[in-house]
Amino acid sequence: MTDFLLYLAYTAAFTALMWIPYILNMIMVRGLIDGVGYPDNPKPLAPWAQRMRAAHYNAVENLVVMSILALIAHAANMVTETMTTAMLAYLIFRVVHFFAYTFKVPWVRTLTFVGGWACIVVVAVRILF
Repeated sequence: MTDFLLYLAYTAAFTALMWIPYILNMIMVRGLIDGVGYPDNPKPLAPWAQRMRAAHYNAVENLVVMSILALIAHAANMVTETMTTAMLAYLIFRVVHFFAYTFKVPWVRTLTFVGGWACIVVVAVRILF
């Protein structure tokens, strides 16, 4: 496996684990029955868990785009060192974004989102032009 795909796999695996802490909070706050059910008036999650959930949704939305571009680049045998570096940077930006969003780190959430988006742009531009 290439480093390019390995970094994508790490990103996907990290994204696949993001839900665990906020679901545990949901069960702690609401109890097991309401935590896994559909209560009419659910108790709100802890603020950090609400932010973590939002960070997870954002990660999933962006991973869809990056994954499609990465698989196109790989299938077309177009992966370059620049794209591999962008994929590693994307992984780092997404991990930092997740924790910055969860723990309300000023500026870092936005800067890491933009950094991740720039990595997507790098891969897209290398494919399309």
